[in-house]
Amino acid sequence: MHVFRIRFRREVLIAILFCAGAKLYPQDQTANQDSQLFKTVQALDTELFEAVNHCDMKKVESYWAIDAVFLHDKVPPMVGRDTITSSIKKNLCGKVVRQRVPGTLEVHSLKDYGAVEIGVHRFLHPYTQDHGVVGEARFIHTWRFKDGAWQITQVISYDHHEAK
Repeated sequence: MHVFRIRFRREVLIAILFCAGAKLYPQDQTANQDSQLFKTVQALDTELFEAVNHCDMKKVESYWAIDAVFLHDKVPPMVGRDTITSSIKKNLCGKVVRQRVPGTLEVHSLKDYGAVEIGVHRFLHPYTQDHGVVGEARFIHTWRFKDGAWQITQVISYDHHEAK
């Protein structure tokens, strides 16, 4: 009986410590759709791609950190605001329209930095080169809030495929 009490007490203590830890260090730092962070990042994403869709390159440029990195599963890495915005101008302006897939947006807080945005987007081809193919991909944008402004510092664009 004495051994049972010791084991029981030890297991209860472990359970209490685990529960306390779970409350002290929540695993889910997702910003829900009603939070200010979610609304801010969603608005930034919308504004960025409105500018891309309308080829407003001065505005597009303002969303990128000078040392931003863009990783893509189909092309080599791009480093730097000028390289990235040049590629956007060459490959997207007047060629595609980007739409975020509803219900796929996630926003997670990054302490003392900003936020990470995760989602799925589609690229439509409504211009003269329209071929009826809609491309789809997953994306991860890292947004930094510094000196009162939000800018993208990193992008990963992957799983490019034809939308079903």
